[in-house]
Amino acid sequence: MNQRNYQKELDHIIEDLEKKKEVPRLLLHSCCAPCSSYVLEYLSRFFQITVFFYNPNIYPPEEYEVRVKEERRLIERMPFVHPVAMKEGEYDPGKFYQAVKGFEKEPEGGARCERCFRLRLYEAACAAKAGGYDYFTTTLTISPLKSAPKLNDIGEQVGKEMGVAFLPSDFKKKDGYKRSIQLSKEYELYRQNYCGCVYSHSQVDLGASEK
Repeated sequence: MNQRNYQKELDHIIEDLEKKKEVPRLLLHSCCAPCSSYVLEYLSRFFQITVFFYNPNIYPPEEYEVRVKEERRLIERMPFVHPVAMKEGEYDPGKFYQAVKGFEKEPEGGARCERCFRLRLYEAACAAKAGGYDYFTTTLTISPLKSAPKLNDIGEQVGKEMGVAFLPSDFKKKDGYKRSIQLSKEYELYRQNYCGCVYSHSQVDLGASEK
């Protein structure tokens, strides 16, 4: 079976929108400001975007506050072709711990992460459905450490469950990740050194202690 080219699929959707001169409403789940920087620069030319910051996995709470403030600051400062707004989801770490219960010792990128992705994308799908958005998607595919096929598969599944279209993506394509680093420097964004949860945080601490 040939592997899907999610960037090409997104290109085709955008081409159709431009032909029809349509500007749909997109709910964009964001994990952090650095990852969303390129995605917003790219997609705001074609969509009216609401950034949905829903990340109950982030540990500790102080880290969460830094990341959400950086997201707001970026949106306030960046120029966009079409309006970009922001909606903050509920920060309830208990939902994350319940979602990954029994998978705490899984390695990064494994089953624990899949359950975390599903939690956040399902909540994004619910918010998109409730808000009457045309599409929803996530910035997570910009990371070289995260599987675009896995994220797109989960997004499409929860989108079908909720009855809202998931916008396919692999934002690391077209030098998206490289551009996000450039924009992070330009806007002096805080760039964290771990994904977000207590388990990824402990691995950073472990790595530091081994040096």
